[in-house]
Amino acid sequence: MCQILAPGWQMQSDAVETTKKIFMAVGLGSLAFVLMFSFFTLEQSFLVSFIVMMVTLWTNEALPLAVVSLLPIVIFPAADILSTKETAANYANPIIYLFLGGFLLAIAVEKTGLHKWIANKMLSLFPSTARGIIFALIFTSGLLSAVLSNTTTTLLLLPIALFLTDDNRLKVRFALGIAYGASIGGILTPIGTPPNLIFLGLMQEMNLAPIAFIQWVWMVAPLVLAMFIFAGFVLSMGLGKLTIEADRKTSPLSVDQKKVLFVLFGVIAMLFVNAPIKPYYSGLGLSETGILLGAGLLLFAPPFGILEWMKDKNTIPFRIMFLFGAGFAIADAFTQTGMATEIASHLVTLTALPILLFMLIIAAMVTFTTEVTSNTALISIMLPILYEVANVAGLDARLFMMIATVCASYAFMLPIATPPNAIAMSTGVVNVRTMAAYGIMFNIVGILLIVAIAHMLWARVL
Repeated sequence: MCQILAPGWQMQSDAVETTKKIFMAVGLGSLAFVLMFSFFTLEQSFLVSFIVMMVTLWTNEALPLAVVSLLPIVIFPAADILSTKETAANYANPIIYLFLGGFLLAIAVEKTGLHKWIANKMLSLFPSTARGIIFALIFTSGLLSAVLSNTTTTLLLLPIALFLTDDNRLKVRFALGIAYGASIGGILTPIGTPPNLIFLGLMQEMNLAPIAFIQWVWMVAPLVLAMFIFAGFVLSMGLGKLTIEADRKTSPLSVDQKKVLFVLFGVIAMLFVNAPIKPYYSGLGLSETGILLGAGLLLFAPPFGILEWMKDKNTIPFRIMFLFGAGFAIADAFTQTGMATEIASHLVTLTALPILLFMLIIAAMVTFTTEVTSNTALISIMLPILYEVANVAGLDARLFMMIATVCASYAFMLPIATPPNAIAMSTGVVNVRTMAAYGIMFNIVGILLIVAIAHMLWARVL
């Protein structure tokens, strides 16, 4: 009898727990509305209330991520924030299809096992010491995350890393190295992490001069390299010259792996040729979205035939595409309701500070806020605000928006901050105290490096 009742009781218990979480989200949203109504208009207060509710639902996972991400299409028109047409248009932003093309390439890399070949090659480039392995894992995780999802990269590499040793102290360092490497490397390309894509999409909507794929890479490469090196030395401190025996043999590339490599190199070559080098070369003028999506679709056709729709469609992250749409819709609502202008009017007083100090405040605010909230939601809110602040103060909006975008991905302290951190925690070898202790150092150094590079490099080329 107990065995018969147990599943029913479990379902009832889960439903009660889900209901509690939904009521918590609605309650927090209602509280936010009451607090905001004294300072903002009715529409703006509804917007803040709805964002608080969405962030809570994203965080407590009361509803599936995709379901929460589609709520703006229902609620924005009902609250007279945006029309249905205006809201839904954000879910067809060209940047979403840039991401789709990149992810189709990533699926092909995983399906053919090319990521394992790359990982073994990377490991073979470093010494067999504990420090060498940590550097190898950080660089491998980071470079794979530049083209794969940082979540996927972490999931793929962690099992490999944890089998390299039985020493728990080393396992902690290896797990953190992979998680931090994935977060650091995610900013290396525009498709590496969701905030990057939201930034590019908003630049298009705001008619700002675009940043070409290759230009983005060389702009952030010094930051990524510096963080890789810092993370490697910090995580390997106190390990001495401990040697680790690992199987680093790489088998020859299969035919399918060679096909995927051919497409990847072709995409890279097209992106280089397409990128303008002003004032000497204007580029091909092709859409980067078209290049990546075209390459992804090519993998379905002969002579490649790597991807099959019926088998591989379930691995396409449609929920993340909806998440992007929600981010663009929130950003659009912030602009249309005047909320961005309203908040910007309060922040604009900070622009009277020295430019370096203003950069530092923006970087610190975004970095530590993203530890406890969705970086996608945060960057969707912050970018329209920074755009307004920069316009009022006569500053380059792209510079401050890029600082905020990169900082949104640099969350190293808490497991809830970013999926790689949560995955590292799920292994059981990392505890919150250890992650926070290392993470606070990486946060501070990351902020300082971002501000320094933004001031010395980005400000000159943007």
